[in-house]
Amino acid sequence: MSREEILRAIPHRPPFLFLDEIVEIDSDRILARKQVSPESDFFRGHYPHFPVMPGVLLCECCFQAGAVLIARRVGDKAMASGVPVVTRINDAKFRRMVRPGDVLSIEARIDDVLDEAYYLTGRINVEEAPVLRVGFACMLAKEESAGA
Repeated sequence: MSREEILRAIPHRPPFLFLDEIVEIDSDRILARKQVSPESDFFRGHYPHFPVMPGVLLCECCFQAGAVLIARRVGDKAMASGVPVVTRINDAKFRRMVRPGDVLSIEARIDDVLDEAYYLTGRINVEEAPVLRVGFACMLAKEESAGA
């Protein structure tokens, strides 16, 4: 799945798109990749002399991979009527820092679906070394008009 296909699947856009490509996808699991550019804007302030990718952005990588997985599962029509939003984060565990130039291997897996809520587990590795494990839930929120 190319970057263009990712852009068609989810509403996220640069500079807040944290997936470069989808390596594998099936009904319950997705594997994506992200090259962490040394030019990423967040490195200017986090931290200028010791750049580290913020943990919340690592979580966001998993959330976006999960959104693509849900989009694949529910189809274009359902995604057109809602926006994927995170409703819960559980047990985030960070194992190592992510530095400029690292290549993230991002996995999200659907563990359960109850009504319109999707419960997932996300994992990130760099060169087979664990970086993050996080449980999260999301659902499709109905888009409201700007005047509401």
